Amino acid sequence: MTTGLLRGAVCMLASAAFALAADAGIVVKTPMAPPEWALLERALLKYNSEAAEWFAAKYLDERGYLLHTPRWGTLDGPDDAIETFFNWTLLHALGGSDSAVELYQKAQEGHWRQYNELRTKLTDLAANGAYYKEFITMSDWFHTGEGMRAFMLLGLSRPNDPRFRERMKRFAGLYMDEDPDAPNYDPVNKLIKSIWNGSKGPMMRKATVYDWVGDPVPGRYHLIHSGKRGEMLDLEKAYPKMLAHCNEYLDSVGDNSLNLAATMLAVNAYMLTGEVKYRNWILEYVNAWKDRTAQTGGMIPSNIGLDGKPGGEYKGQWWKGTYGWNFTIYDGEIEQIAHRNYFTVGPWTGFANALLVTGDQSYIDVLRRQMDLIYAQKKVENGRTLLPQMYGDPRGYKYDGPPGWYHYTTNLFTDRLAEIYMWSMDRKDLERVPLTGWIGFLEGKDPEYPARTLQAEFARVQKKLAILREDNTTADTRLADYLLDYNPVETNGLMNLMLGGYIASGSRQWTLHSRFRYFDPARRRAGAPEDVGALVERLSADAAAVTLVNLNPVQPRDLIVQAGAFGEHNFDSVTAGGVTTQVGGPLLAVRLEPGSGARLEFKMARYKNQPTLAFPWDRGWYGKK
Repeated sequence: MTTGLLRGAVCMLASAAFALAADAGIVVKTPMAPPEWALLERALLKYNSEAAEWFAAKYLDERGYLLHTPRWGTLDGPDDAIETFFNWTLLHALGGSDSAVELYQKAQEGHWRQYNELRTKLTDLAANGAYYKEFITMSDWFHTGEGMRAFMLLGLSRPNDPRFRERMKRFAGLYMDEDPDAPNYDPVNKLIKSIWNGSKGPMMRKATVYDWVGDPVPGRYHLIHSGKRGEMLDLEKAYPKMLAHCNEYLDSVGDNSLNLAATMLAVNAYMLTGEVKYRNWILEYVNAWKDRTAQTGGMIPSNIGLDGKPGGEYKGQWWKGTYGWNFTIYDGEIEQIAHRNYFTVGPWTGFANALLVTGDQSYIDVLRRQMDLIYAQKKVENGRTLLPQMYGDPRGYKYDGPPGWYHYTTNLFTDRLAEIYMWSMDRKDLERVPLTGWIGFLEGKDPEYPARTLQAEFARVQKKLAILREDNTTADTRLADYLLDYNPVETNGLMNLMLGGYIASGSRQWTLHSRFRYFDPARRRAGAPEDVGALVERLSADAAAVTLVNLNPVQPRDLIVQAGAFGEHNFDSVTAGGVTTQVGGPLLAVRLEPGSGARLEFKMARYKNQPTLAFPWDRGWYGKK
């Protein structure tokens, strides 16, 4: 009885809030037969949530520990263990069950405790645990970012969690010269001092293979990174090969373009608190990289010396450095040459974060210019377009000659080009993006795409669960990376179709950039309310269209539509059913009467507002200000 009264009180409060929002809201009454895409969205949200619950019941213990054998290292270490849950926070923000975010939080708290029990002997990085002050002791931002994917999106659902807010501020401070235990940042030369950085500061020496790989542990395991899933291997026997994988990963000192991903911490802290110091640091650091990229003719340098100059640790050779333009190595584990240039990882994140807090498209110009330089070198052979993936002196491994472009492949960087287009909405950027898949749908070329892609995601959930039901491995035979490919939660299609959001398929660094986001005023939470489907059907520089539908034929549904994941965009007006309503802000209240739906066409200004993670009701919003 008490529960019913409380629920009624909440509903009355929500209804009152909606009524107050009438001057900045619309009511949809037009009947709409349930579209297939909307039914699939709601089913996928439901069964994704149930799949997460099933997965957690099988692979988490009561403490939140992942049932596996913990090790330090980048091949199968702490970042892989928690990355297993990488999109559970996004699922909740879309409209998944509360259990999705609660189970992630259980896993995250358990992860910190579990890996703080780890002890290493061959590297001092985890001699007293893998974390210090709840942040990785030292690692590179390719791996640090992988391990923080879910955490970076937790603010979408839990902006008022005091522990989350405190942690994000503290973590951002690690890179803002605020923590004496972690002098990662040089505020004079505006650089992060090493590719290895974290809560115990920067690594100011060459790394060792043991820093990268950790200690061997006895036993037979599924060594997934070796590409031999299903085959049990003796780890101690495989250990020399694992060390050989990292023989040439030892250069560490100086700033690295991967470090631009550290701006994710400050951008989240800024959106949680509004404190301008976080925004100032993002711009100080990204602008330094912008200036240095200009110095190298538009090529994003791989390393910055401690003197603040491109290539400063390599006699001006800006293309050198671990994971850089010239990172062509002999991988002793696979016994062959490998090309591992990660130039898109940190810069795409960092420059887009600067766009988010300024609306200044010149940050995206840097990324476009970089791609222009690569495309200027394209070749066409046997009808195939080839682009260089590397630049510099390949050290005689496979290519000879002076420094320059090399290693041509069919990788055309289309996912990163799609990101550039989604940020710029410049039709010239679209010319290099294939008009297939979701982008093709937005361009009106594949009307069946929404239902087809949601069905495919549903099939992947089913397939992964079928495999996991047959999984008879035990914790003492699984390492941290074993379950990564079998996380059963699928969110990419939902993010595209519901939010108009895009994250490159290979991205390991997450800030959600989208055209819309939704809130449930009745339950005071993020995500599309129960029974509500949303399909973003058109995007342009100053307009967007989304169809909203209430599948419930009995009850109305109220929701708040936000312009952008963080309210960074602004609605000028909305047209529905031939009636135009002026909005003049980032939020619009919508009531969907039972069984109703409509296409909402927005005129909007992108990147007009400062981004925030605050819920609409915590901003004092009940309509126009």
